[in-house]
Amino acid sequence: MKKIILMGRSECGKTSLTQALRGEKITYHKTQYINNFDVIIDTPGEYAENKFLGRALALYTYDAQVVGLLLSATEPYSLYPPCITNMCNREVIGIVTKIDEPGANPDRAENWLRLAGCKTVYRVSSVNGEGIWRLMEHLREPGDVMPWEKADETPDQTQTTEKQHKIPG
Repeated sequence: MKKIILMGRSECGKTSLTQALRGEKITYHKTQYINNFDVIIDTPGEYAENKFLGRALALYTYDAQVVGLLLSATEPYSLYPPCITNMCNREVIGIVTKIDEPGANPDRAENWLRLAGCKTVYRVSSVNGEGIWRLMEHLREPGDVMPWEKADETPDQTQTTEKQHKIPG
């Protein structure tokens, strides 16, 4: 998979999304420092909220192929100014999180991400897995075998079943 760096304000769902993408059980814990996993860089929200710490985010984008700007569907405002993606020399995608939360407004969050300059936007729920496979497909590189493909393998190839996009875990 392409390496992605996840950016967004505190509690927007970066760590939960990291856990979902890695097939882990979703457990809340506050990210205190930049976690550089195999194909995911999880960053603390304070880095996006503070211009001095934001410089570290700019440096870490060089370790990734894709920048993911996260915005919770429950946010009352957007952290990102219009056309901010022009400042990055990497592919930038938008990710709307918490789409299944009460009071969520994913349309508004997606509009804010598009205003920021994201041409591609994914809507995800780390809790129920909705949209996670689409994001993983976007990050897929030639030769990658996705978790649901492993789960769909059956010894009897004569069976025909509808392909399910479920993340094991």
